[in-house]
Amino acid sequence: MSRARRITRKLLPVGLGLLGLTVAAWVAAWRVPLPARLFAPASVVMEYRDGTPAHVFLAPDERWRIPTQLERVDPDYVQALLALEDKRFFHHPGVDPLAVLRAATRNLSTGRRVSGASTLTMQLVRVLEPRPRTFTSKVIESFRAMQLEVRLSKQEVLAAYLQFVPYGRNVEGVEAAALAYFGHTAANLSPAEIATLLAVPQNPNRRFPTAQNTARLKSARDGVARRLLDVEALPRGPEAARVSAETVLREVRDTPVPTDLKPFPREAPHVAVWLRTQRPAHARLRTTLEAGTQRMVERLMRDAAVGLAPRGIYNGTAVVVDRQQAEVLALVGNFDFFDQKHGGQIIGFATPRSPGSALKPLLYAMGIDLGMVGPEQLVADVPTAYGGYAPRNFDGRFQGLVRLEYALSQSLNMPFVRLLERLGVERFLGALQAAGVTSLVQEPGYYGLSAAVGGIELTPLELAGVYVALAGDGRAPPLRLLLDENAAASVEVLSPGAAWLTRQALSLRDRPDFPARRRLTGMPARVHWKTGTSFGHRDAWAAGSGPRHTAVVWLGNFNHRPSVHLVGADAAGPVLFDILEGVGPRGLNLPDESVNPPDDLAVVEVCAYSGHLPTDACVQRKHVYARRSAVPTARCPYHQHVEVDVATGLSVGPMCRTGRKTETRVYVSWPATIRRWLEEQHRRLPEPPAAAPGCEPGGARAAPSIVSPAPGHVAVLIPGVPASQQEVPLEAEASHERALTWFVDGALLGTARADERVWWTPSVGSHEILVTDDRGLSAKRTLEVRMRP
Repeated sequence: MSRARRITRKLLPVGLGLLGLTVAAWVAAWRVPLPARLFAPASVVMEYRDGTPAHVFLAPDERWRIPTQLERVDPDYVQALLALEDKRFFHHPGVDPLAVLRAATRNLSTGRRVSGASTLTMQLVRVLEPRPRTFTSKVIESFRAMQLEVRLSKQEVLAAYLQFVPYGRNVEGVEAAALAYFGHTAANLSPAEIATLLAVPQNPNRRFPTAQNTARLKSARDGVARRLLDVEALPRGPEAARVSAETVLREVRDTPVPTDLKPFPREAPHVAVWLRTQRPAHARLRTTLEAGTQRMVERLMRDAAVGLAPRGIYNGTAVVVDRQQAEVLALVGNFDFFDQKHGGQIIGFATPRSPGSALKPLLYAMGIDLGMVGPEQLVADVPTAYGGYAPRNFDGRFQGLVRLEYALSQSLNMPFVRLLERLGVERFLGALQAAGVTSLVQEPGYYGLSAAVGGIELTPLELAGVYVALAGDGRAPPLRLLLDENAAASVEVLSPGAAWLTRQALSLRDRPDFPARRRLTGMPARVHWKTGTSFGHRDAWAAGSGPRHTAVVWLGNFNHRPSVHLVGADAAGPVLFDILEGVGPRGLNLPDESVNPPDDLAVVEVCAYSGHLPTDACVQRKHVYARRSAVPTARCPYHQHVEVDVATGLSVGPMCRTGRKTETRVYVSWPATIRRWLEEQHRRLPEPPAAAPGCEPGGARAAPSIVSPAPGHVAVLIPGVPASQQEVPLEAEASHERALTWFVDGALLGTARADERVWWTPSVGSHEILVTDDRGLSAKRTLEVRMRP
């Protein structure tokens, strides 16, 4: 047998044994679970948009341990770490044979342990699974280190080390240490900071920043810096301006070491708590919040709280959005997060509240979009009851006929309740949902006409989305609060033209909700806004937009306690203007958007008095903007030609003009609802002339329409109260000269002028109400009368 063959036969069992061990180790590496602590949840960190930490939570195990990404750590620190602790990190399998051989040689030659052979991977194992310093422990650590290298990439192992490396007490990881020691992240570190962060983990208990450890920490840091400079592993400046190693060492020695821990960032607590709840799987929350804007708005809200508390107002929230990008720049959830007495930890910007009149601009724009109304059209602001619901204005007064644009600027309620009745509540709710409102009650019929004036609840964040749509081209993009979430497609809620016309109405300054002090100090350029006050003085709102930002302010009490000072114009309006002025931009050279209306608007000629399309009787006219595809088609109902007898001034008709000198004159005729209301106010409007004796009244042959009772109304009688004291008013709309005759269940009730009200004593049951005019034209309605249980 040859020599080679004999050697082969002797080595084969050894080789097979080694191969078997290798396979067994490989299988074990994959079958044995990795250290459980490797997957321990880290501290949740909420960041501003520039990456600086805004709020850091303790990890569930009560440690400060920030999730670490290798690319976010200063590469100079990483280079220094490898040079100091593990030069061959990227070349060994978790255990460095050369380091083991070197350490064994030195320890044997000296007769004691003077050198170790631990790699960074082995150090990570010791941090994850602390064991007594024995030979058996070394074997287990070596296996665990090689297991980590098999299961993880080098970059993942290094990132894990940087996240778990101990820095004393409950501080772990280089990111947490940089924040606690120096007050900033580990993204950019000075030579002194690098040396400090490398020195402490070598003996955390004796080098942890305290007054007692100062000398030890400084000595260790300076020693680390000297060693790193010897191997060219500490930064000495850019290539073109490198300084000497002696200069860097001198600067390191002259830099004081930290003597205590800086507090971890705890800013924007409501946002942080809310986002952590909304995104429980995210350890790092990169928000769109701007640090400067957030701090400014928080300061403005704190300043406002000082003056509001004596008036019984203890809670407030604010939202600021970049209207072009639909990104939230500031969110204030409450005046004081630690105010336990007044629910300071309630997250106000996500809490639904009644918006009062703040949704009227959306109704206004929708009416324009559908061609139902125009800004210049006259609308009725008179008392009207819808069953048991009788809307009133904030000051309790009514103004009769007003322009719709004026009704919006003065925040009148009745015109918008009427408009919602025409639009339909479900269509209005659909527009809100398209604008991002998700807090609506999903129950058919839950909301009624009161939704126009606050009978609905939504959050300040949701209202901000509505006003972002108004501020732009009518499209509602979902508001973004996290940068790592893709922007969703926007939804068209309004046409550009309707949004533009609405902004013009909201830009008027001669309004009751204009803050008084702004008349003296000025206001941000190009601001459109609306205020709102909920029923019972429980919520005060102000929402609006400047050239680049949209803001919403809510004030109130989370225990629903009212305050007479909770008025949108007086309480929330000034804070809104402070915020819009603070976020800017400043200067007067901003383009005026009112000069260039959107392309979907056209110039339309209307009656100068009524705002409707003119008839031949409309002598004075003007030009206004309206949507090209939705121009209101109704003709002016107020002006009418009347042929009169010149001698008597009475109206005549075709059958009785013979022998009379007549001429055609223009008169204004007001709706019966307006005349009826004025009569009750002891006021009268001039009316077209009455018919001359023997002349048939002229005018259009429009049938009367019943105003009261409203369609679907159910009258409920109170037991024990005589029916005669619970009379039902019967009202109809008809031309001024018409006499109306009323019937109930076929029985004559009475005759009265169109602008007069007739009263009926009700009885339980279903009743048919009919009204007819003097030409035989009629209208009918069914009224259900029930007894209250």
